[in-house]
This record gives sequence, structure tokens and C-alpha cells, in this order.
Amino acid sequence: MPSHPTQNGKQRAESTGRSSTYNNKYLTVPQTRPSVHFGRINGAFEPSACREAHNSSIINNYLDGTQMGARGGTSPGGMHFRDSKRKVDYVLTYHYRKRAVQHQRRSGSPGPLHRPSSLAIISNGKMGKSHSEQQQNPGQNAPQQQHVQPEAQLIEMSPLDALEKEKQEQREEYERNLVEAGLEIEKDIENKSHGLSFVRIHAPWNVLSREAEILKIKMPTKKMYEIKEEGGILKKLFEIWHKVTELLQPKVPQQNNTKMKNLSYPFSREKIYLYNIKDKDTFFDNATRSRIVREILKRTSCSKAKNSMGITTLIANNVYDAAYPLHDGDYEGQNDDMNERKLLYREWARYGAFYKFQPIDLIRKYFGEKIGLYFAWLGLYTEFLIPSSVVGIIVFFYGCITMESDIPSQEMCDQNKAFTMCPLCDKSCDYWNLSTACATARASHLFDNPATVFFSIFMALWATMFLEHWKRLQMRLSYFWDLTGLEEEEEHPRPEYETKVLQKKLKNETNEDNIDEDEKEKLTWRDRMPGYLVNFASILFMIALTFSAVFGVIVYRIITAAALSISKNQSTRSNVRVTVTATAVIINLVVILVLDEIYGVVAKWLTEMEVPKTERTFEERLILKAFLLKFVNSYAPIFYVAFFKGRFVGRPGHYVYVFDGYRMEECAPGGCLMELCIQLSIIMLGKQLIQNNLFEIGIPKLKKLFRKLKDERTETKESDSTHSKHPQQWDLDYSLEPFTGLTPEYMEMIIQFGFVTLFVASFPLAPVFALLNNIIEVRLDAKKFVSELRRPDTVRAKDIGIWYNILSGIGKFSVIINAFVISVTSDFIPRLVYQYAYSQNGTMHGFINHTLSYFNVSHLKAGTQPENSQFEQEVVFCRFKDYREPPWSPDQYEFSKQYWSVLSARLAFVILFQNLVMFLSVLVDWMIPDIPKDISEQIKKEKSVLVDFFLKEEHEKLKLIESFIMCDRNRNKSETKGRRNRPASFCQFSRSQRGSFTSFSSQHTEV
Repeated sequence: MPSHPTQNGKQRAESTGRSSTYNNKYLTVPQTRPSVHFGRINGAFEPSACREAHNSSIINNYLDGTQMGARGGTSPGGMHFRDSKRKVDYVLTYHYRKRAVQHQRRSGSPGPLHRPSSLAIISNGKMGKSHSEQQQNPGQNAPQQQHVQPEAQLIEMSPLDALEKEKQEQREEYERNLVEAGLEIEKDIENKSHGLSFVRIHAPWNVLSREAEILKIKMPTKKMYEIKEEGGILKKLFEIWHKVTELLQPKVPQQNNTKMKNLSYPFSREKIYLYNIKDKDTFFDNATRSRIVREILKRTSCSKAKNSMGITTLIANNVYDAAYPLHDGDYEGQNDDMNERKLLYREWARYGAFYKFQPIDLIRKYFGEKIGLYFAWLGLYTEFLIPSSVVGIIVFFYGCITMESDIPSQEMCDQNKAFTMCPLCDKSCDYWNLSTACATARASHLFDNPATVFFSIFMALWATMFLEHWKRLQMRLSYFWDLTGLEEEEEHPRPEYETKVLQKKLKNETNEDNIDEDEKEKLTWRDRMPGYLVNFASILFMIALTFSAVFGVIVYRIITAAALSISKNQSTRSNVRVTVTATAVIINLVVILVLDEIYGVVAKWLTEMEVPKTERTFEERLILKAFLLKFVNSYAPIFYVAFFKGRFVGRPGHYVYVFDGYRMEECAPGGCLMELCIQLSIIMLGKQLIQNNLFEIGIPKLKKLFRKLKDERTETKESDSTHSKHPQQWDLDYSLEPFTGLTPEYMEMIIQFGFVTLFVASFPLAPVFALLNNIIEVRLDAKKFVSELRRPDTVRAKDIGIWYNILSGIGKFSVIINAFVISVTSDFIPRLVYQYAYSQNGTMHGFINHTLSYFNVSHLKAGTQPENSQFEQEVVFCRFKDYREPPWSPDQYEFSKQYWSVLSARLAFVILFQNLVMFLSVLVDWMIPDIPKDISEQIKKEKSVLVDFFLKEEHEKLKLIESFIMCDRNRNKSETKGRRNRPASFCQFSRSQRGSFTSFSSQHTEV
């Protein structure tokens, strides 16, 4: 706790003569001004900061005997003020640059230089003093002088100096306002021509208790009650599971009695006797303390910055560089004391701890509820990928086992039943046998079999089960983290919004009669309309750009396929389809990665143009824009292969051409499902490997290296005597990457969730690769938060916000997509139609012949026939895959009855599949309650226990007061001077009742 102001003054006076070294390092301002706030700010301002016109300085050095030997005036560990007692709850940083002063010698007597700041700054940070003052105060140190008359020449300030002066004045006023709010501040002397300075902030108990009451922060009371556990089979299964997974549990300190829970209640200073306050310094943990300080920083205004509200505006205006809470010491090292950061690193953030469960409660305690919910969601999502991965592997192995017995694949590979196929391109392509595509057909069966239909239904129900279990886990965490009944906190306007409102006020000063007062204080839809129009046009342009990139890849595939088909190399001609597919997918992946980064920047720029009022609104709009653009970018190539490729090819003799001589590309003989699988797997794995892992590891390291090189380049060669050999915690944290939000973390997982659910019918192994990625992703994110990012501000949140709605939408959309993939892309429906409507013996024999139509080669257009055909026999009819009438039919080459039968069956399957899965999803949603039964009962029990606890405490307090009054009356009756002493005794009782009664009553109840 801070010392009394007068004690601080005595300590400064006593230590002046003892510590010349310390006084060379820090300024001490005498307590002679009437408006000085002592006991609040420690350290020293820029000398010019002490020379305001109103002479209201707020500087105070805190010097005592314990400081003199502590690392040259620094706190051990860098977590406290220089008195090694008060915690550093928050840190502000800024870069300063001093104006060069030209000194000239005069022959006459030195006259005073009248200007706002009359202190000359010397290169080592000391202040010069006049000759007369040196004679009057020969024994005093230079930093103690207030009125200095240096021999300096008044020079005109450059625009850069004027800007720096303005920033300095804004910082001084803002820090004065922080002191008036009750905070205590410590600063270092600015002893270089330019450099980095830190402002360390401490919140005393009275500020913490006041703000905790304003923010309605729930704190544990002395009352504890028993948590009811589910009995019977579930309890036994839970005990068995806990014993089996004992090695997987992280070794973090747990509550002594997990069956008991502290009753929590919003903090109130009037009811302080309810809380179990053993030590005021540790009652509020570090995360809560930093959150309280952050709230004060956000609402403290600065009139010199045009009444801008909060630290966010000052950072946006480059008055301060950064504002952040401190980490709890180092996360590495064997000899240091254990702290929560080091514990998180050892048990959670190391890759060696990948097999352990996450310490969610410790994560929430250190980083706050919002980040705790993210890792809880990521952990549940990863756990749910385990059963889906097992089922996906079973489906894949089913395809491998049944590959040899698949009749259509056998017919396609049969050399005796050779089907002569029409040329794949004009002139240069020859006729070919269908048996040459045997390998493609066999591989397609791995993913195009009846088991994939079951897997699609399973994954649709899996998505519903996952969301329902997340709602239950979210409610359980809300109960144990005291988030039930959490009210939405009022947010402060964003700096950009305040700037726009101020510009609007200045613009409308001339026509005040036509504008309402309410419209002057906020931005209306008319003010935002230009931003909305630019947003709409830009998003359409970006979507068109994505489609253009997809079309460009399509053109590449067509041209490359045509070029390779006329190659003289036989191996090149035989591997045209594989070469074109692989290279096109890689090009698609590169385009997706590049456009993803561009769209992230564009989405932020578009959201800033809308000028949302609060950070919450800004974040939600940014998420929607970024998700829309990245969703289209990631899935556009996959949608093309799944639903459009091979649908608009035409037929032999009447092909559709993109350019002169280039036909639209067709699907492989085995269908487009195999190519869809290749496209999906490469894009998914490429994004996870490159974007989610390499970018997350490499980009922060490059930014850190760039910032380090930049600081070293701007650093001068001046000797800094105040710099500690051991960097303090605020120095170490400043070198870390600033926390920019959870949007990138959620976004990559949401896109992955789409890969797992949307096209899972074509790639059953998608959950397996997602599971392997997430095992690494959890530790990668953990390591990033613990060791590579500054400590984020703790934010209370009871849910994951708009991300849940996006997940729910993807889950519902996946049902429709998988229905169309099964019915349109795969051969599942044509096989069913053939087997039950056209097969003579109810088997799949003859299916290949049924799906191939005849074409008379004499009907080919002139100039499109194969040149120099090397085919073994003369071809009269060639086959192509489609349902069309034969050339001997009156309606030759028109769609046949089989085509319309298959089309109607496909549409019927889509409707049936969609309604069946939706019904099952709603049924699962109805069967699983959102709130667990035990949590619902515990919430009701907590309310009743809280009422009983209040009544009991008030009753005990009333009895205590009555007993004191009775004792006072009895004592007054026994005294001889009753009438004189009785009022005094009662007054004494009245004066002490607030303190002594409270302290006494805070100990009388033990549970």
C-alpha cells in the first residue's frame, strides 16, 4: 500500500543528501505547490512537463531505504514499483524526442529567458541552473531547482518539434487525470535525445474496490456450499474415466475440495464483511486488477486531445505507442519462483504436452473469459473430431475392401469388353479405349460408394451434436466462472467514431438551424451511406475477382490439356489429366493463400469506412465481411469441380467452346468425384500447413525481428546510465507482438469446419487431417499466447458471440451441399436407378454400357476428326458418357428417358435427404437440453443460498451492534460520571463502528 504523502516528502528530504546517484537519475519536485497530488506518481517527467502555465505538477519520487540497494533503483523481477511493494498493474509506452537547444554565451549579465518552459535540457537529462541560483543554493542538487534561467537562445520550433510538444502536453494532462482518478504512476527520467519511455500504473485498494463495485465484478464470499454431483452409473463412469486419463491431466493446482464452491456476489463496499478478504493485495488477482485499470484508462478523457475519450484514442493518435498489462514473470528458467505463466508453459504451451488436457480454468484465470472460451471451444471441437475420424477411416477402408468386388470398376477395366470412346479434343486426339481409365475408376470407388452416404448423414448429425454439446459446456463454464447473469457492459465509442462526430460538428456549425441536437452527437445513416455503397461495390468486386481467378485456372486447364495432348511424348499424352489436375490445384492453392491475405486487409478497411460506434459492432461487421470473402475464396474452386465441371460440355459434333478451338473440360471417365477429392484434400492440407502453421510461426518472428532492427537503428550511441543490466518485465513484454484479437484464430477453424462438413461425402478422411492439425494448432496457439504475444486484456464474455451463428449456418448448409454432392457429383443415384429400374437381374452388370451413348463418327464436324488416327480398327460408332438417344433413333442425340428418370431421382433424393437429416438434427437438438440438469439445479440452489446467507449475516450484524450498545450502556451506568462519559462513549462507538464493527463482523462467520 502506498505511504502517506507527508511521509513521502520526509523520505525525499532525508534521502537527498544520501543518494546523489539516484538524484542524478530521477527528478524530485518540492511540495510547495498547492495543487500537487502527492503519493501518486513516482519517477520524473520531462523537465518541460513541470513548467505548465498553471504550475500543476503531479510528479513525486518514492524514495526509501529499501530502494537504494535494489538493482540500481529498479524492482526485482520487474513486477513492482521501485519501492518493491506496489504491483505494476498496467504499462503505457511512448517514444519521445527532445528539441535541440542552441546555447550562446553573452558578455553581460545573463537575463532570464521568458518562455513557457525556462528549463534548458542537457544531453544527459539534467537541468541547468543560473549562476545566481548556484550561489544561493550551493549544496542542493541540480534536479531540485524549479526556476532556472539558462543562457539559451529562443529558437522557433519546427513542425516536428511542435507536434512532439503537443503530444507531451496531452500525455501530461492525461496522466494528471489518471492521478485524479486515484491511480498511482511511476515514470523514468527521459535522459536521451530520443528514446522509449514507460509509464507504470498501480491501482491501490480504494480504487480497486470502487471500480469493482461499479463494474459489478463477482467475487467469492465466505460462504461455501456443496455442489451436487450426478449419481448412479454416470458417476461411476466418470470416476473410471478420471482414473484412466490421470496421466493426461495437467499438473496444475486444483481446489482442495472440488465438491464445494464459493458463493459469489458482485463486489460491494457496504457489504465488505461478506467477502473472504485475507490480504487486500491478493484479493483481486492480476487479471482483475489489469481489467479495472484498463476501464479507467478507457474512460479518462484528455481536453488537449479535443476531449477524446480513453487510451484507445491516444494510441490511435500516436500519443502513446502501446498499453498492456504485464505477464507474470518469465516462462522459462529453472531457478525462478513458479508463476502462472511458467505453469501454463510447462503444462500446456509446450509441444511435449500435446497429449495432456488443457487447464481451462487456469487459462481463464490468466487470460480472461473470452480467451478461455476460445480454447474450451477448440478443445471440444478437437475431441469431437476423434469419433468422426474413426468413422471416416472405417468408410475409407470399406472402399478399399470392396474395390475388387465393384462390378462397374471390373467392367471398365475388362479388356474384352472394350468400349471405343470419342476423342477428347479436336484433330490431335485419337479414339481411345475405356479400359485405359481403369486406375481412375478403381480409385473413385474409394470415395464413391454407399458408405459415403451414411457418412454424410453421420456428419450432419455430428455437427448438430457438436453444437449442442458446446452450448452445454458453455453453460457449465458460465456457472463455474460466475458468468451467469452477466450484463452487457456499456462500451466506449471508438476513436474513429469520435473523430467523425467531431468533424460533423465543425462542419455543421454554420447551419445549426436545420439540424437536430441528437443528430449532431451521432452519425446517422446519411453519414454512413457513402461507406455502405463503397462496401457493397467492393464486396461485389472482390467476389467477381475470386470468380475471375477460378475462371483463369479453368482456362489454364483447357489450354494446358490441349497443348499436352499434341505432345510427341507418349508418357506425356497418357498423363495429361493427372498433370493438369495437379498443377491447377497448386495454382488454386497459391491464389487462395494470396487472396486470403488481401481479403483480410480489405475487410478491415471496408469496416473502418462504415465507422462502427463500438468495438463489439466493429468486430462483428469485420467478422461477417472477412468470413464472406474468405468463404467464397476458399470454396469457389471446389464448388466449380463439384457442380459445374463437365455439365456444360455438349456432345460430340456439338461441343461447347470457350475460345476458338478450345472445348470445355470434361470429367474423368469415373466421374468428377475423384477430382473433387484431390482438389479438396490439397487445398485443405495446404491451407493448414502453410497458412495456419507456417504463417503463424514465421510472420510473428519476422515482425519481432523487424521491430528489433528498427529499434536498434533508431537508438543513438548515448550512454544510458539508468538502463538496468537485467531488462525489466515491461521491457520484455514491449518486445513481444501485440495481441490483435481472436478473429484470425476463429476464422481458420471455421474454414476448417467447412472443409470437414460441407464436402465430406467426397473426402471421408477430412476429419482425420483436421484432427492432426488441431492437435498441433492447440499447442501452437498456446505457445503464441504465452510466449510470443503481450498479455491480452481480460474480457468477460459468456459465449463465443457471432461465431456460433456462423457454425450453425455452416452445419445447416452442409446438409444441402452433401445432398447435391451425392446426387449430382457421384454415381450413387444412377447406380440405384439402373439396379432397380433397368437391370434385368437386379445386379450392376451392364451399368457401364447403360451410361454410355452412341455417336456416329460421320456426324463429326469437318476439321474436327482425328488426324492420322492410329487406332487398331476402323471406327463407325464411338461412345460418350451421357444419356442420349442413339443415331438410329428418330430423335437422335436428344436426352433419353433414362436421363429424365435419373434427373428426377436426383432431385427426389436431395429433397428426401435434406428433410430426413434436418428432422434428425431437430430431434437431436430437442433431446439434448441446452442447460445440463445439474447446472440448472445448482443455479437455483445458489440463489436460495445467497438469500439465506444475506439474512444470516444481517441478523448477526444486528445482534453484534445490539450487544455493543448494551455493553456501552452497562459500562456507563457503573461509572460515576455517567452523563459526561456516556455521550463521549457513544460518540466514540459511533466513530469506530464503521471500522471496528466491520472488521469484527468479517471474522465471526466461519463455514
